[in-house]
Amino acid sequence: MELSIAKAINAGLRSAMDADPKVLLLGEDVGRLGGVFRVTDGLLKDFGDQRVMDTPLAESAIVGASVGLAYRGFRPVVEIQFDGFVYPAYDQIVNQVARLRFRSGGAVSVPMVIRIPYGGGIGAVEHHSESPEGQFVLTAGLTVVAPSNAHDAFWMIQQAIASDDPVIFLEPKQRYWDTGEVGDSAGLGLHESRVAREGSDVTVVTYGPTVKTCLEAAAEAESEGTSLEVIDLRTLSPLDLGPVHESVRRTGRVVVVHEAARTLGLGAELAAQITQECFYSLEAPVQRVTGYDIPYPPCRVEHDHLPTVERVLDAVAVTGEYR
Repeated sequence: MELSIAKAINAGLRSAMDADPKVLLLGEDVGRLGGVFRVTDGLLKDFGDQRVMDTPLAESAIVGASVGLAYRGFRPVVEIQFDGFVYPAYDQIVNQVARLRFRSGGAVSVPMVIRIPYGGGIGAVEHHSESPEGQFVLTAGLTVVAPSNAHDAFWMIQQAIASDDPVIFLEPKQRYWDTGEVGDSAGLGLHESRVAREGSDVTVVTYGPTVKTCLEAAAEAESEGTSLEVIDLRTLSPLDLGPVHESVRRTGRVVVVHEAARTLGLGAELAAQITQECFYSLEAPVQRVTGYDIPYPPCRVEHDHLPTVERVLDAVAVTGEYR
């Protein structure tokens, strides 16, 4: 079946709730409104207000209450309405959610999912467009995933809910309305990356909203005689770099793409690990195409901040200058 990413997440949530009565949804406007992006639309009607709960505008309280629910055997799915709203809950996430299993020596698990619409591209105001993934990847004890298409969105939300460890589930808000085919099986585990497009000249490593950008760049590059292999990481913590290393050993050239800021961004870690594992295969330094080291800019100029097809192709050209 063909669904938008938003509808695929909705369908995935519905499937998980049908399968397990311990799955609960909490968040600001997730019930009657169905979420500001309508991702939870219709779930209140079908599952009732004891399982789909509108909460006060208090992210710390939402996450804190969900920690208690998870501790008591429920599987809460928390929605943070916008990425920039997550910071009031950062204390709870870093000091409680991420640490409870370690603090208890494995006696306590925290099976909860924190859904965060993230990234730019929708013309939103301040605090409504952020790329905070690096801060959560840095936090030991959290699984961080970022689906880029409807198939992964449908299956990965169910895999995340089934996990006994806490999952930060990053949803690319500018891609919510992109449609795609949802298959009958997941095909991959929650922690596995995938080759989104095969190629032979340059490896392009990306995730979330920039996967589509990179696929568009690959199509344009092909018309000019350059073959790009695009790898969708899907999971950011833990990283599955097996397919990346395999690709780099064939191509010898790498471009890493993400919306988050450049300095100490995920691209820096990827460049370091790729260089460490594939040093003798590299024909050029790893290139990065990222957001800039500034707060997300006003909506009128945000597209100058985000990676574009042209910027990706420029980086590809730079890798080709090394002979």
